[in-house]
Amino acid sequence: MNPLARELNDTIIRENQYLYDMLSEVGKKFFFPKGILTQTAEAKEKAFRFNATVGMATEGGRTMNLPSVMKWIGTLEPEESLTYAPSFGVMPLRVSWKKELLEKNPSLEGKPISLPVVTNALTHGLSVISDMWIDPGDAIILPDKNWGNYNMVFAVRRGARMVHYPLFDDGGAFNLKGFRDCLFSEAKEREKLSVILNFPNNPTGYTISRSEGEAIAEILLGLASQGTKILAISDDAYFGLFYEEDLLQESIFSLLAAEDPRILAIKVDGATKESYVWGLRVGFITYGIQVKGEVLGVYDALEKKTAGAVRGSISSVSHLSQTVIMKSLESGTYKREKKEKSQILQERALEVKRVLDDPKYARAWEPYPFNSGYFMCLRLRSVDAESLRVHLLDKYGIGVISLGARDLRIAFSCIEKEDVRELFDAILKGVMDLEH
Repeated sequence: MNPLARELNDTIIRENQYLYDMLSEVGKKFFFPKGILTQTAEAKEKAFRFNATVGMATEGGRTMNLPSVMKWIGTLEPEESLTYAPSFGVMPLRVSWKKELLEKNPSLEGKPISLPVVTNALTHGLSVISDMWIDPGDAIILPDKNWGNYNMVFAVRRGARMVHYPLFDDGGAFNLKGFRDCLFSEAKEREKLSVILNFPNNPTGYTISRSEGEAIAEILLGLASQGTKILAISDDAYFGLFYEEDLLQESIFSLLAAEDPRILAIKVDGATKESYVWGLRVGFITYGIQVKGEVLGVYDALEKKTAGAVRGSISSVSHLSQTVIMKSLESGTYKREKKEKSQILQERALEVKRVLDDPKYARAWEPYPFNSGYFMCLRLRSVDAESLRVHLLDKYGIGVISLGARDLRIAFSCIEKEDVRELFDAILKGVMDLEH
């Protein structure tokens, strides 16, 4: 094992042995290399005559560039758009995102959390977590309604075993009993469990209430108190898109971070949906853990391991993308602009609810509960979801997503409010076509 990795591990072991035990075998070996990076950093500070360390081209003391590239970048300088970013991410962006995170999650007040490490959006963030914390055969607890890419990230890439519980109970609420039973059943067989907590949920668009969130936290804390080590992964891809008042309008990460030494809370989020910049690919990983002594050293070790995982996969995230996000966050109009766009999506979601209240649809489907995010799902009563999807596409020119035998996912995020009724009327026609 590299001495730098061993040094990071020693720091973690000294403050929280459970945390070290949760690391995957690969995660224990991760470190952030010094070598060329350290030498380059030292040269940047001290090489006043010539700096021949950087693997980039310069011209006239500036970053070399093509005018045909720079004319599309606008007002940004080459040094803040074309150069390599650190594997940890651009520091001002990390600081700004943490500030935003604390403002949006008031339950974190007084809790120490790490400085976010920048990832190439959510999928890459989850892949980094998978590499760092998941070994083959580990159990991943998640609901039956889930994002299909979890299977690729955790099961295919790392050999984890996906364990499902029903997302909803018979009353259309979060299935607390099913969640608890699944966890405690798996805990009989293993000392470590990984739990994915994705709200707003993809694909259903469901977010838990405050009381449901507190109950979930209580279940996890109760399991930890009995000796189970828990990796609580909050996938907050659609964070902030809440359309009803009684929802938990902060991440469940805030209820778990630094609450128990056997629970590592990880928040994976990003500008992708929060800032409506899907293709810029900027996400973040933030940690929350309770230790017996100095937590800053532990967070420093985790951040270095995480940055090592980033460096060993993509090297670093686009500097241009990070600069654009940072300048947007620092603008005086960011919050107002976000509120305006969120209101548009809320109006669409409420229109979907209003339209679906029409009893004429009841014979064809039952909508799953939804109150947030981009999506909602229909449970078809009589026809096959894939057959309906293909029929809608071929006959009506309408695209939807089929999930399993009976579920249909509708992304109302890309449907104008005035087109909602026409969309569902066409889906109903499609169902009737297949019935006859």
